Amino acid sequence: METKKFKMIDEEFECEVCHKNIKPLGYTARDHCPYCLSSKHLDINPGDRLSKCHGILKPIAIEPFKDKYKIVYKCTKCNMQKKNITAIDDNMDLIIQIMSNPVKFE
Repeated sequence: METKKFKMIDEEFECEVCHKNIKPLGYTARDHCPYCLSSKHLDINPGDRLSKCHGILKPIAIEPFKDKYKIVYKCTKCNMQKKNITAIDDNMDLIIQIMSNPVKFE
């Protein structure tokens, strides 16, 4: 039997980078801080919380995606790279700054 690859988790958390209290997004799963755009390496598949790494996912680049953008992350602990779609309340000034000075990624 095949399991779902996405588990919806939209919960409040404190950002481990900027220490702001982050509220649920309300329309999809909140997976990063809207202020500093950082995330945490918690999942193997979205929402499963099965990663043992728990490193900080640092935003290193921004890619266009349909009518939005994707944030490209690199884990500061294991170097894994992943992408997440931006949220409506993300810091657009920081998104533009990252787009202007991207880090090379694989």
